[in-house]
Amino acid sequence: MVQRFLGVIVLGLLLLNINAVMAHGGAKPKHGGIVQVSGDLSFELVATPDGAVLYVEDHDKPMNPASMSGKLSVLNGKEKSEAELLPVGERLKAKGVKLQSGAKAVAAMTTANKKTITVRFTFK
Repeated sequence: MVQRFLGVIVLGLLLLNINAVMAHGGAKPKHGGIVQVSGDLSFELVATPDGAVLYVEDHDKPMNPASMSGKLSVLNGKEKSEAELLPVGERLKAKGVKLQSGAKAVAAMTTANKKTITVRFTFK
């Protein structure tokens, strides 16, 4: 009887956890990049011919990052490059970095209210 009761409680807690994950939305790329989630925000880093673009969403809705500033650091093997993340429309752009297979990137941003957000990406 006690085991059955505990089983029901565990199942209930698992279902609550699944609902919380589903309510936030999936971390699926919309622009062909890599998605990471930090708090209520999701970040998609996309390689471009001249650098990288970072899209920001709040609960699956595009967020205007005009009030954000930051830096993108990329490590390709032993080669390290950095670029400022500058708002361009509804995304942040970093010129001069190269994202290739095996690269690791860290986006360090500051919001208008001085909150710091750090997001890590690994390209496979």
